[in-house]
Amino acid sequence: MGESKLVLDHLHKAFPGPLPVLDGVAFDVAPGEFVSVIGPSGCGKSTLFNVIAGLEAPDAGRVLVDGEDATGRVDAFAYMPQRDLLFPWRSVLDNTTLGLEVAGVSRRAARERARPLFAPFGLAGFESARPHELSGGMRQRAALLRTVVQDRAVLLLDEPFGALDSLTRTDMQTWLEDVRGHYGWTVLLITHDIREAVFLSDRVVVLGPRPTRVRREVTVDLPRPRELGTITSVRFAEIEAELLGALRGEELRGDDSRNVS
Repeated sequence: MGESKLVLDHLHKAFPGPLPVLDGVAFDVAPGEFVSVIGPSGCGKSTLFNVIAGLEAPDAGRVLVDGEDATGRVDAFAYMPQRDLLFPWRSVLDNTTLGLEVAGVSRRAARERARPLFAPFGLAGFESARPHELSGGMRQRAALLRTVVQDRAVLLLDEPFGALDSLTRTDMQTWLEDVRGHYGWTVLLITHDIREAVFLSDRVVVLGPRPTRVRREVTVDLPRPRELGTITSVRFAEIEAELLGALRGEELRGDDSRNVS
């Protein structure tokens, strides 16, 4: 996957009613950077992802990839939703190739592209298995494999571990930290879990309540690679507290104060 830069250029979106959701959301993601987006429930995080992924049209603003307008394009991003959405009648291998096949790649060629990823994704030996034979964490790894094998410029991950139990979720976070560092993906993640955001990210974007705009951006200046012990460090706790304060609307400056709920 090639490194790309994503720029969100003052995105606006409202639904009939009128229901304003996005109020000029603007930030960027550098090549190879991992950025997480957090915000209060209902602030418009999923709407933002739908606009980026080309599933919803913005009322104003643009989505740029490497300086080119990618607004409304569904072929610029690889999007992993909250649920794994694996088809029970297809093998794990054929589930991971589905996006490629939809894009016109032959099944044989798609399988050849997906197979080498099974070992690093911890799925070696399960190519012929059915989804019901996998654990929750393995299903999510299969879903992520299906996402990255499309070789799109940017990965969009929408709460990919939200449905997992706490232990499995922690295992998946440490696994993702390892493989992301190896492949150097450009990633934008939605999460409600502040600790997850700090552990995985280079930077965290905090959105305010609806109609949402960027309230704060916090750099996560923790060394990589990160291990579970990282979460017990003083600096980790400081960043976590800063993000929690931003979500609560503390220490706001300028016109951002209008987003305080």
